[in-house]
Amino acid sequence: MRIAILATTALTLAACAQPQVETTTPEKAAPVEETADYSPHGFLTMSLPEIADALAAGDVTSEQLVQDYLDRIARIDRNGPTLQSVLAVNPNALDDARASDARREAGETLGALDGVPVLLKDNIESLDPMATTAGALALKDNITGRDSPLVAGLRAQGAIILGKTNLSQWANFRSENSISGWSALGGQVRNPHMLDRSPCGSSSGTGSAVAASLAAGGVGTETNGSIICPSNVNGIVGFKPTVGLVSQQYIVPISSSQDTAGPMTKTVRGAAMMLSAMADGEPKADFAAALDATALEGARIGVMRFSVGENPDINALFDAALAELEKAGAELVEIDAFAPAAENFWGRSYDVLKYEFKATLNDYLADTPAAVTARTLDELIAFNETHADQELVLFDQSIFTASAAMGGLDDPDYLAARDAVQTATRENGIDRLILEYEVDVLVSPSGPITSRVDPVNGDVWPDWSGGGYLAAIAGYPHLSVPMGTVHGVPLGLSFIGAKDQDAAVLSYGYAYEQRTKLRAEPRYLKDAEDREEIAHAMRRRVSAE
Repeated sequence: MRIAILATTALTLAACAQPQVETTTPEKAAPVEETADYSPHGFLTMSLPEIADALAAGDVTSEQLVQDYLDRIARIDRNGPTLQSVLAVNPNALDDARASDARREAGETLGALDGVPVLLKDNIESLDPMATTAGALALKDNITGRDSPLVAGLRAQGAIILGKTNLSQWANFRSENSISGWSALGGQVRNPHMLDRSPCGSSSGTGSAVAASLAAGGVGTETNGSIICPSNVNGIVGFKPTVGLVSQQYIVPISSSQDTAGPMTKTVRGAAMMLSAMADGEPKADFAAALDATALEGARIGVMRFSVGENPDINALFDAALAELEKAGAELVEIDAFAPAAENFWGRSYDVLKYEFKATLNDYLADTPAAVTARTLDELIAFNETHADQELVLFDQSIFTASAAMGGLDDPDYLAARDAVQTATRENGIDRLILEYEVDVLVSPSGPITSRVDPVNGDVWPDWSGGGYLAAIAGYPHLSVPMGTVHGVPLGLSFIGAKDQDAAVLSYGYAYEQRTKLRAEPRYLKDAEDREEIAHAMRRRVSAE
């Protein structure tokens, strides 16, 4: 994700689309009228656990599910509202689905996800014949033929890798003036709730695709907000695990201290099922089995009031969510003030990412196939300058150049900055808040109401809402669950916990979700004025005569 350094806020998410690079393309659907119904039907309306149950019961085959998703991708991702959320589809998906059906027929299913189609953010490697591009022209031939460990875990349970999702290019860490959801290879991802609104970065394609029912679930990655923010604005569940729970091997990196992949789905149970397959360690933890719908009974919830902001619509939804937590038996503890106790916290946090990006990206590029010609960050910068007509039309590569100027990971300034910001968000941050206020988990809004896509100015966000930066920099677990909409635009409720409290955080969010069930189905509105109340308010009512 792009990191913008602002004086009064935390590190925030930080022309024509280029042709999409695909190994294979679903058949084009016939053009549809503007009044067409883009809502899913049949099994595609279901959540991931419901789809898994339908497969287990023999109500649907994996082959039929894959074909239905491919048809839907053709209809609304390539045509219709043209979400541009799926960058490539897996040419092996139908064959893999048939193999899953054969296993099930023989009574030899691999696991709970056998036959379930999922999408991967296109910075995650899989052994399928698809490039791992990070949305960049420089990596369009990066076909590695290897599974990242998290994909191997999904595949071991029989999940079908349906394809790769578009993203904010280089996980939104190329320019301080970037556009969330844009990549040179995939163009601009659209938010299915309101097409002119930002899908947020950098797991924008995964967020949009899951919300639009283009797969049963998806995998995103986060450095600072890139799972939570797309989940917030697309109205789905997103979970950022404790850093290290899910291996980062064979994923295009930003930060060795903050990067993690995580599940993005319609429900908390679906996220827990995916996490069970993705997580490292043997024996595998069963996060779905650990979910407890009564988890909020007697729980003490730390309300991060300092992070909410001034937007009255966000405040209203957040207060309604807090009321539901109380009704579920939780005790609310207000936390009115907090600021990270570290000198130049935001500047040093940004420096840590630039140091780590240079080191980790150089290591990653050096290990790419020979077809990838940019094999260092300096060579990547030069490549983009050579291909400026495709890569630099909308914004620059200021973060690349700033990162290239940093020293190595043995630099004393880096080590001091890393230790300072981690202490400020761990021992003196989340850990201190939990201990001092004697709470089990922290809650806040998951982010602001999403802004419009602006290709002229780049991302222009309202005042930020939410305390997710603490979990991101600390490397601690963070869950976003839908808590309602404002004029049709979704917002999420965040649950943030201490290190390795992933199962508990999921359970608190699950208990809230089971009470409220506030996920909204996308309506594919062109803009806010497609809503009657807004269109009416925008009309002139008084004659000039």
